[in-house]
Amino acid sequence: MFILGDLFDYWIGDDANTFKVIKSSLKELSKEVKIYFIAGNRDFLIGDKFLSSSQVSLLKDPTLISLGDTITLIMHGDTLCTDDIDYQKWRAQVRSKEWINNFLEKPLTERMKICEELRDQSESKKKNKSDSIMDVNDRAVEEILRKNNYPKYLIHGHTHRPNIHDYLLESRFLQRWVLGDWHMNGNYILWEDNKLKYITLSLSS
Repeated sequence: MFILGDLFDYWIGDDANTFKVIKSSLKELSKEVKIYFIAGNRDFLIGDKFLSSSQVSLLKDPTLISLGDTITLIMHGDTLCTDDIDYQKWRAQVRSKEWINNFLEKPLTERMKICEELRDQSESKKKNKSDSIMDVNDRAVEEILRKNNYPKYLIHGHTHRPNIHDYLLESRFLQRWVLGDWHMNGNYILWEDNKLKYITLSLSS
């Protein structure tokens, strides 16, 4: 199983000891399947303590995997949104070692307050941005497909716009599959019978 980031709405550090149910569920599931994780923009602070205790393996973003004999590129997807210049600047800032070290040295209550403020700022900024700016840039998609030797599939999350996009690059037919969010309905992409398919789950009680 591959989790492509934003498993949590926020992550303020492994020492917070939050989301115990999810951690124990992952550990239990890991007894049956191997679980891999690529960090998202909301949970990039997940560290070794959480990963080891939940038996989850961290992958680089992006990573090439094999689905049967089919080479597939998986990633969180935020680095493809190159038109959102403000976000890319923010991403570079918070992914720096200096910012991370300074943040993790703060008390838990202060970290929580910072995360809540950042989330509020993010939601406010989204209202003033067009959908096209917050979506992936097709040239960035084509560039990463070429860089990784034209994988058959690219699978990512982040934009939360589930869809299948076709690309024809240098006479190669490639597809980009996008994961949705888990607010109204759950969803995942399944590799079965040598093909990909979307699976939707009802989250209603």
